[in-house]
Amino acid sequence: MRAPLRLVATLAALGLAAQAPAASLLDYVGQCVPFARAASGVQIYGDAWTWWSQAAGRYQRGHSPRAGAVVVFSRTGRLPLGHVAVISRVVEKRVVLLTHANWSRLNGARGHAEQDVTLFDVSPANDWSEVRVWFRDSDGLGGSTYPVDGFIYADRAPAGELTGRNPDYVAALIDAYGK
Repeated sequence: MRAPLRLVATLAALGLAAQAPAASLLDYVGQCVPFARAASGVQIYGDAWTWWSQAAGRYQRGHSPRAGAVVVFSRTGRLPLGHVAVISRVVEKRVVLLTHANWSRLNGARGHAEQDVTLFDVSPANDWSEVRVWFRDSDGLGGSTYPVDGFIYADRAPAGELTGRNPDYVAALIDAYGK
């Protein structure tokens, strides 16, 4: 699909088709699920915590991050609906960048898309079963850890805006290991 048509299709999937033509995936404001669906191409619906089981038999699943894969956060007291995000870049074996919506507050409100956010594997077995996420509100990795079910691998290329041209790998590594 040509780039402008793909952008229109992505915006339509997010419910943004009525916005000005300059709108992009990163202009999205809303829940994580529609954002992850449009950014990754993984066509699963329902609360984020249900994605892992819904993907069984429909998409490949695993426990290693890859660019374009959806990371599924488990349902917890802090995340009663779970959370989904899309891996934008793998920095090294325990640090990746993700792009997601509805995590940090931007301009005092939740729901905004964030690009190339640090995600750090803190699991004792180095298996991505527990992570810490960059939290803009505290300008650092959040103090909370979150259980992860795993990664859903899309069967098509993710949206082109998933990662920036020059993501800050050094900052991601400092975020993860520097504290």
